[in-house]
Amino acid sequence: MTPTVTVTTAPTATPNRVITLTPTPQPFRDLYITSLMDRKYGGGVLQDAGNLNSTEGFTRKLFRYRSEGLDLYGFINIPAGEGLFPVIVLVHGYIDPAKFSTLDYSVRYADALAKAGYVAIHPNLRGYGPSDSGENVLGTGDAIDVLNLVALVRQQAGSEGLLKTADAGRIGLWGHSMGGAVVMRALIVDEGIRAGLLYASINADESINLAHFEKDGRGNEKTEATPKTLKLLSPMDYLDRIDVPVAIFHGGKDEVVPARWSRELCSALEEMEKTVVCREYPDQPHTFQNEGDTLFIREMIVFFDEYVR
Repeated sequence: MTPTVTVTTAPTATPNRVITLTPTPQPFRDLYITSLMDRKYGGGVLQDAGNLNSTEGFTRKLFRYRSEGLDLYGFINIPAGEGLFPVIVLVHGYIDPAKFSTLDYSVRYADALAKAGYVAIHPNLRGYGPSDSGENVLGTGDAIDVLNLVALVRQQAGSEGLLKTADAGRIGLWGHSMGGAVVMRALIVDEGIRAGLLYASINADESINLAHFEKDGRGNEKTEATPKTLKLLSPMDYLDRIDVPVAIFHGGKDEVVPARWSRELCSALEEMEKTVVCREYPDQPHTFQNEGDTLFIREMIVFFDEYVR
């Protein structure tokens, strides 16, 4: 009898496939709010760049400083006296850069603060002459410049020069329109700022700004950032990090920035149990005028006197 032979064929081994994962590019990573928190700020010197027209009670000077390799300029109002004086940094709103001058509409607010005993520092933002132009996606470049300026003020306050009478421990921020978003970012990142004032500010959610404005709310072409990236670039989801008083002022007849945005921001901050002062001026446009502006200036000083001085 012939024996039965069973032959077992081993399965052919399938070679392991090597899968190469290509990282998703994140061109805006360095501009995320969390990335701004990780940066170091300051360095350099606030340099005297010459005299400007002064008035009774304070001296006005042109200044220059460096930020991210850019030469940036602005003016500083220094109250008469020995100090030390609290400091307010004012961030202007959008104007056609071709029509902008260093002593533009916001000078009246800086002057009022200087007369009230504050060192008022007003930078010209990127692209506003004589400041250099530079990358400025959704105003994040401006925020970095202001954070560098605030850190520089702390480092140089009390030393010889423009900041000799400035108090490093008492610094507040003021921002109009697009400058309001700069202030929000700065308040989130820099925990040493005493208080911030938002005047007819654009939205804390950059996707809303992009949907509302013809460009990006700052005169620049709209970014190609995805909705997910816009959340990471926007102050909105980081407002809980603001632990200092905030004042929000808006005109009821603002045809540039909807007043409801400020109402909604007030409600959001109140729900977070933040210290927030909310004022709406029913008859005022985007930049206040006449009696409304006079009242705003008075309330602005009251706010800073309570929380910065």
